[in-house]
Amino acid sequence: MFHSIDISASGLIAQRQRMDTIAGNIANSSSTQNENGEIKPFQRRLVVMQAAGSSDSTQGVGVSADVEVDKQSPPRLVHQPGHPHANAEGYVSYPNVNIVTEFVNALEASRAYDANVTTMEVTKDMIQSTFKIIA
Repeated sequence: MFHSIDISASGLIAQRQRMDTIAGNIANSSSTQNENGEIKPFQRRLVVMQAAGSSDSTQGVGVSADVEVDKQSPPRLVHQPGHPHANAEGYVSYPNVNIVTEFVNALEASRAYDANVTTMEVTKDMIQSTFKIIA
């Protein structure tokens, strides 16, 4: 039973990482230059989750989360000739961040976080019931 708490805890950590990444994407959705001041738009971050541990076990395994930069999606080009970061044709490169998508992903991560908390609470109740039966 304690193993299921470890699995749920890994899910909590992964979903928190996902929420932090989404928050960073939203915060940088209008950034047209990088941290060094170069005119290069922010690139969206994605959280990639994978099973943590051996899958040949009869027990479940936890999850690990890694943050990767989305290099597949090109930046959004917006025609703003007066913008200081506009190119020769008057286009500004904005990050490939869709706010609606990020909010939906945040809602999904929040629900997954809640599901892991509920699983931990049910497991805790089962453990307490077991101790009551034994005592």
